[in-house]
Amino acid sequence: MLVHNLDIQGHRGCRGLMPENTIPGFIRALRSGVTTLEMDVIIAADHNVVVSHDPYFHHHIATGPNGLEINEENMLSHNMYLMDYSTIASYDVGLKPHPNFPIQRKMPATKPMLSMVIDTVEAFLETNNLPKVQYSIELKRKSKYDNQFHPDGDTFVNDVLGVLSKYDIQDRIILQCFDIETLQIIREKKPDIKLAYLIETSNDFTKNIDSLGFIPEIYSPAFKLIDTQLVEYCNEQGMKLIPWTINEVSDLERIMLLGVHGVISDYPDRAIEIYEGLQLSQG
Repeated sequence: MLVHNLDIQGHRGCRGLMPENTIPGFIRALRSGVTTLEMDVIIAADHNVVVSHDPYFHHHIATGPNGLEINEENMLSHNMYLMDYSTIASYDVGLKPHPNFPIQRKMPATKPMLSMVIDTVEAFLETNNLPKVQYSIELKRKSKYDNQFHPDGDTFVNDVLGVLSKYDIQDRIILQCFDIETLQIIREKKPDIKLAYLIETSNDFTKNIDSLGFIPEIYSPAFKLIDTQLVEYCNEQGMKLIPWTINEVSDLERIMLLGVHGVISDYPDRAIEIYEGLQLSQG
């Protein structure tokens, strides 16, 4: 059953159309009409919070300073946890053709700090008299990589919360993570902030929630794990169900009609068009 006011989240901005996790990508997503900007953050050596899916420069998207080639063999050595932001900003992440997104627009782009994204987005919304949007921010932490690709969980969370504390947008913030310990740290430090529990493979949703130890505001599994039983469970628990990452038309239609509360897509313009079409067809 199609829900009213479905949350359309632009994955990494709108990765199918624009360079991922970049300010031009987020602006393009806003122009599409998303209700939430989905993004990822890592921590630099100087404790700047940087918007990036990986803690290193991935060979699919990055070129080093002065055209330095980044490939699969050397990309892990381009570790942003060992770089100050000024060094991070010297890499390009918008010009290299992406093998998985052939229509993605190419342009010079750098990885922005989280504060830069918020400043730019809030100014854009105000200037263009657009509705406020949510920020769904994934903390890219795995405890086994503490002090190698990122700080420990306590420091990571403090760095992110420190940036967010400078803005009056708490009611529009969602913090998400696959890592249980990270979510537990956030809940202890900031119990009034919305949390999304990301799930990649496990379809035992009751066990997942028991392991977490509390009911998060959002349950966010890979979309192939969605079925009517999970929809019913989330509704019973008062959790929103927002799966990731849905790009194909048939999948978007099927998942929306199951009654999820939102969808995360690399093509948010496509998701919005499909949702509006389904609304019309249902009267």
